[in-house]
Amino acid sequence: MKMRVLLADDHKMFRHALRLVLEKEPNIDVVGEAGNGQELLTLAQQTSPDVVCMDISMPVMDGVDATRRLLAIRPGVKIIGLSAFTDQYYVMEMMNAGAAGYVTKGEAVEEIVRAITTVYDSQKKYLCPDIAAYVVDAMCNGASREPASSQLSYRERQVLHLVADGCSSSEIAERLHLAASTVEVHRRNIMRKLNLHTIADLTKYAIRNGIATA
Repeated sequence: MKMRVLLADDHKMFRHALRLVLEKEPNIDVVGEAGNGQELLTLAQQTSPDVVCMDISMPVMDGVDATRRLLAIRPGVKIIGLSAFTDQYYVMEMMNAGAAGYVTKGEAVEEIVRAITTVYDSQKKYLCPDIAAYVVDAMCNGASREPASSQLSYRERQVLHLVADGCSSSEIAERLHLAASTVEVHRRNIMRKLNLHTIADLTKYAIRNGIATA
C-alpha cells in the first residue's frame, strides 16, 4: 500500500519539482499540493494523507500553526517540517507543534524520502543530519552562543529571515500578508532587541545564527 503524501509550500516551482521526484518512488503517492496552511487544511480533509511535507514560512497560515490545527483534526497524520530555516528555534517550534520530523530544503531529495519513510513506518522522530548536528551543537554550546535571538517573536524571526534574503519592506509585507508599516515596526524592534543598526549587520547575524542561509 502506497504512502499518501501531501505537499505544502508557497514556492510553486519547488513544490512541483519535489512532486516529480517523489512520484518516481514506487511506494509514494502524492495526493495534492497546497500553497499555504489554509489550503493544506482543506486538502487534508479531502485527500486523507498519511504524511505531510510542510513548509514553515507560508502566507495566510504558517507551517507551525497549520501543524497544530491539522493534528487537532487528523491526529494520526505525520508531519515533516520542510524549510530553509536551520535555527534551533524554528526546529523546536515545529517539533513542539507535533511534527514528526524536520528536513532542510538544502538536503538531497533522498533525505526527504528517507524522512517520509521513517516517520510513516515507525514512531521515531526524524531530523536530517544538518539539523541534528546543529541542535546538538546548540545544546552543547548554548551558553556561548548569542542569546539575543531568543528575544525575537516568531513573526520577527520571519521578518529577519526575509530581510537577510534581501527583501524590501513591501516585499516582506506582501509575503507575510502584513501592512508595510507593520513590517517597519518589526524591523525596528528586531534592531533594538539585537542591538544592531544596519541591514548588513542583520544579515550577518541571521546567517551566523541559522535564521537565514548565506
